Amino acid sequence: MVAIQIWIAIASATVAGVFILYYNRFVRLTHQIDNSLAQINVQLKKRSDLIPNLLSAVKGYMKHEKKIITEITNARKALVSAKGIEDKMKAGNQMQSALKSIFAIAEGYPDLKANTNFLQLQQELSAIEDKVAYARQYYNDGIMSYNVMTNMVPGKWFATMYGFKKREYLKIPEAAKVVPKIEF
Repeated sequence: MVAIQIWIAIASATVAGVFILYYNRFVRLTHQIDNSLAQINVQLKKRSDLIPNLLSAVKGYMKHEKKIITEITNARKALVSAKGIEDKMKAGNQMQSALKSIFAIAEGYPDLKANTNFLQLQQELSAIEDKVAYARQYYNDGIMSYNVMTNMVPGKWFATMYGFKKREYLKIPEAAKVVPKIEF
């Protein structure tokens, strides 16, 4: 009789442990995803904060390139005012495209290309772009781990029981995949 009670207690503790284990795994993965999304936002903010400095360095050299400067200014405004992740990614992609244009046009201005401030800002932006790309990859890796948990047995059962639903990957819009056309 005592042995049966011990086995029931062990089985109950094991079942409770499995429920707790799976719940905690989902919570950990959810927090990992939220953290990686926050890291993307930090990098996008850093990039946005560098734009006014870049524009100041460029304006004196590119007086007749108003269209590109306006495009960058508008892209920065969109990035700063973006609310959801989709809007932020869209605005971030617009900003990246505008920055590529300004760096390509800078090739035609030897004095600007040699300007220390411009070169430093260009290097900082390049480093931030690398960090944004890494943060996006880390986010999508977290989504993959989470989604695998929600699709595999027994994780699928626990996900349904606890109300954890599949999450979407960050996607790059088709327009951002196109190589920008730059005309002089």
